Amino acid sequence: MPRFAANLSMLYPEYDFLERFAAAAADGFEAVEYLFPYAYSARELKQRLDDHGLAQVLFNAPPGELAANERGTASLPGREAEFRAGFEQALDYAAVLGNDRIHVMAGLLPPGADRARHHATYLENLGFAAAAAAKAGVTVLIEPINTRDIPGFFLNHQAQAQAVCNEVGQPNLKVQFDIYHCQIMEGDVATTLRRGFTDVGHIQIAGVPDRQEPDAQNEVNYPFMFQLIDQLGYSGWVGCEYRPRGNTSEGLQWLRGWQALARGPGR
Repeated sequence: MPRFAANLSMLYPEYDFLERFAAAAADGFEAVEYLFPYAYSARELKQRLDDHGLAQVLFNAPPGELAANERGTASLPGREAEFRAGFEQALDYAAVLGNDRIHVMAGLLPPGADRARHHATYLENLGFAAAAAAKAGVTVLIEPINTRDIPGFFLNHQAQAQAVCNEVGQPNLKVQFDIYHCQIMEGDVATTLRRGFTDVGHIQIAGVPDRQEPDAQNEVNYPFMFQLIDQLGYSGWVGCEYRPRGNTSEGLQWLRGWQALARGPGR
């Protein structure tokens, strides 16, 4: 059965962020991920993890100026020093929190920009990040994101991400396979996951089309996908990165039902 991690940036919005660790543990989660830790000290977050017996799975490197609609700086020419300083900060947090995965957002491609120039910057920055992360035993993740949620995002398809990993050529650079984004952009998620599985370093889930619970009220057959994830031998965490329709705990019936099915009758 896949191991599920609660994404605290999206789950438990009924609580303040630091209270979400306790809520996730109370619902049986053993691990968490979230977008950005930098509003809090690493020690404060580590204390929350330890207090509730949780593992830190993943967070993102600094994205630039979110208030200015920036979504990463890795592909932005002229921002190399900022990217590298941000990634070093992410490594410092990971050293305290214990996660061995850091997601690097590619950033937005401005209208009319020279894509080849941005691509070259992206490769250079990812090469730096992968080399620095390797010294700490950390894997760098890149994620294709759909153009409906983030118009103009530089990386949109699984094949693009796999090609980038091959170009950089570092074994600790992997693809973050988000089934929600993949279904919107490409469909055929089972075949796509099978085809690119050797490049996958993390998996995330959400219902399609509204990014809600991955239950029967969405177009993806998640029980089938969970079985496929097991069949492929995936041993990492599956991040639950969705927006609950209502109360988070009440909405976890999809997870309780899957766990009961996986345990089998009488167990």
